[in-house]
Amino acid sequence: MTKNSLGLNKSPSETTVCVAMSGGVDSSAAAIMLKQEGYHVFGLTMDLLQAPYLPEHSSIQDAAKVAQKLGIEHHFLDFKTDFAKDVVSYFVQSYKQGLTPSPCIMCNRHIKLGMLADTAKEMGADILVTGHYADIRLTDNGVELHKGKDQKKDQSYFLFDVKKENLAMLRCPLAEYSKEQTRALVEQAGLEIYKKADSQDICFVSDGKYADLIKKLDNSAFFEPGDIVLSNGKVIGRHKGLIHYTVGQRRGLGIGGDIGILYVLKLDTKNNRLIVGHEEELKQKDVWIENVNWLGEDFPQDDEYTVKLRSRQKEVPARVEFLADNKAKVTLLNDFCGVAPGQGCCIYKGTRVMGGGFIAKK
Repeated sequence: MTKNSLGLNKSPSETTVCVAMSGGVDSSAAAIMLKQEGYHVFGLTMDLLQAPYLPEHSSIQDAAKVAQKLGIEHHFLDFKTDFAKDVVSYFVQSYKQGLTPSPCIMCNRHIKLGMLADTAKEMGADILVTGHYADIRLTDNGVELHKGKDQKKDQSYFLFDVKKENLAMLRCPLAEYSKEQTRALVEQAGLEIYKKADSQDICFVSDGKYADLIKKLDNSAFFEPGDIVLSNGKVIGRHKGLIHYTVGQRRGLGIGGDIGILYVLKLDTKNNRLIVGHEEELKQKDVWIENVNWLGEDFPQDDEYTVKLRSRQKEVPARVEFLADNKAKVTLLNDFCGVAPGQGCCIYKGTRVMGGGFIAKK
């Protein structure tokens, strides 16, 4: 038997597909595509949010409406406790340590392509489908993760930390699609959600006010004002609480005078100091990463790659030297401004994601 479009040696009607349905445009489009191709489709929707980070409108009810419209089986999964522990708590604790966290990466690893994938298997799914703009390829050497075709929407960066065995179960039908094409598909299916706005980066933070949320969850000394100091130790002002700053930030520092444009260089959590300096001091070439997750076939090989150090920044060329204990030294071939400890470092070879890790504090 020839392989179906999902790469299995079964006909579509014999293949059971679980779609992770968020109630948004992208996952709904994925469900529509597979239903139209004749696969046996069911949907799982994760109930993740609770007070005090529950938004006024939760889109999970939209997922139930989409499933009903498509005529597919649909279930809710209560993962609120696990999401609070593995994602929200990680988010809060990272900021308290002076890090800039990557909650979407953690959610993909532990929740969406962790617990949800396990549940899908238990319910008989052969494949788990999501609305990610990324490309899963099956080769003779195993599964490969590549960038989505639409570079403006590519989400491969957020998947570098997923376990390889879970990637093997994943399929992303939107790999070749643009957002405009996806919306058109949903509109043609008669679903009103085609008009729905894109989801925000962090689902549990309303209007980007992460400091307000963290204060509700953990009102610690991290919110206390302290000194703003130059890299030479000179005090030049007062900050309003380290929670409000991240490495590379230049706006909102509240520093006047003729010092020139200053950037955040470091969050000194031990002494509650905000270290600032000029752009030249922000530049660096050596980056240390930890908790490396490797998606290649063989043991990681020291080589030249491109790396992405933040989701919205372009890849930059680098040489990566892999070390013991799942650590690596990344030597950037050009100076880079704004390397933020805690952010993900995704390692690419061409369009392929080879793996990645998390930027360690100096």
